[in-house]
Amino acid sequence: MPPQVPRLVVVGGGAAGFFGAIACAECGRGQRDIRILESSREVLQKVRISGGGRCNVTHDLDDPQALARFYPRGSRALIGPLHRWRQRDTVDWFSAHGVELKTESDGRMFPASNCSSTVVDCLKETAGELGIAVATGVVVQGIEIHPGGGFRIALKGGEDIFAETVLVATGGIRNDVARAPVDSMRHIVESPVPSLFTFRINDPGLVQLAGVSVTAATVSVPGTKLTACGPVLMTHWGLSGPAVLRISAWGARELEACDYRFVLQVDWSGGAESEESLRTKFAGQRQCHGGRRVSRHSLLRAVPRRLWERLVSRAGIPENALWSELSKSQMTSLSGIVLGETMQVEGKSMNKEEFVTCGGVRLKDVDLTTMQSRRVPGIYFAGEVLDVDGLTGGFNFQSAWTTGRIAGESIAAAVPG
Repeated sequence: MPPQVPRLVVVGGGAAGFFGAIACAECGRGQRDIRILESSREVLQKVRISGGGRCNVTHDLDDPQALARFYPRGSRALIGPLHRWRQRDTVDWFSAHGVELKTESDGRMFPASNCSSTVVDCLKETAGELGIAVATGVVVQGIEIHPGGGFRIALKGGEDIFAETVLVATGGIRNDVARAPVDSMRHIVESPVPSLFTFRINDPGLVQLAGVSVTAATVSVPGTKLTACGPVLMTHWGLSGPAVLRISAWGARELEACDYRFVLQVDWSGGAESEESLRTKFAGQRQCHGGRRVSRHSLLRAVPRRLWERLVSRAGIPENALWSELSKSQMTSLSGIVLGETMQVEGKSMNKEEFVTCGGVRLKDVDLTTMQSRRVPGIYFAGEVLDVDGLTGGFNFQSAWTTGRIAGESIAAAVPG
C-alpha cells in the first residue's frame, strides 16, 4: 500500500455519503485524509430538489419499530440501526449545526427556512470544517483489494487512487455508474426497479381535472393485497398523491412484473361510505331537493364538485338530470362508481423529486451493526445503494442519515488515525 493513502474514500456525494464522511471525521482520532468522490458535477443534488426544493429531512416518528413500518424493503432489518441512530439524533445533529427543523401536520419535517439549501450548505460547510475533500465529476469504474492492504480504486480517465477503507453510497443502482463499485466487488444485488412513481392513465376526463385532489381516497389493485388510503391528486397524465405513491412502493416488484399495466380501483369516499349510506343520502336528495341537478352539488364533503360531475357522468347520468328523475338503477350505478371506480393503468410516470429505486446490495451480505460488507472487510455501504427504500415523507433521508452515521462511526473505530 502506498504511504499516506486516505483513511476513507466515499463513493457518492449524496446524503448518506456526506453524513458517513462527517461521522467518520467527527468520531475519528488524529484523522487523516477523507475524500468524497461524486460522479456528477454537483453534490447533494437529491437533497437540493427534494420536497419541492424544501428538503423533507425526516419524519417526526422516533420509535424505531413504528418508523421501520414505512420501509417496504428493509423494515425488519432497519429496526436495529434505527435504534443506534434514531430520528431524534438526526434532529439534534442538525439543530447543533444550525439547522432547526419544523414539523408539518402530516409528520414531515423540513428546515425552518423552508429551503433545501439550508441543509445542503450545512453538510458542505461541516465537511469543509472537518477537512473532508470533495471532488466532483469523478467516475469510479471499479474497486479491488490491493495486495499490500486496503483498496485500489479505478477512475475513469484518471489515475488509480488508494484507500484504507471505502464507503459506497452511490444511491439507487439504476445505472452503470452507480452499480460499478458494487459489481466490481462481486456483491449480489437485488435487481433495481422503480419505487414511488405515479400512474399513467389515458383518460381525457382525468386530464381535464388536473390539479383536483381528494384528501382521503382508497386506492387498490384488484387481485392483489395492494391497497392504500390517503390524498389522491389528478394530473395531466393520470393519478398521483401519497396514496398512489404508497401503492407504487409496496407493489414495486409486483407492478413491474405486469409492465405497469393493471386495473386500479378507487373508493372516492376513502371508506367513509357504504352502499347503504349512499342510498340513504340519495333518497334524502330525492325527497328534499328533487329539483336540483344531480351533477351540480357533490354529496361527499371530500369530493370536489368537478370530480363529482365526472362520477355522475361515468355512472351514465345525463348532465341535466334532476334528483327526482333518478331511477333506482342509476342510483346503483352512481353508488358503484363512487365506491369503486375502475381505471386502466397504462404505465408509470416518475415523480422526479422523490425518485427512489427498489433493490440494491443484498442486506444479508451486510453487517447492519456496522454497515460493513460481510464479503469484503473494509468495504461499507450506506443509503439507497442498499436494498432498503421507504415511503415518501422523509423516510428515505432518515435511512440515509442512519446508515451513513453508523458506517462513519464504525470506520472511525475500525481504522484509528
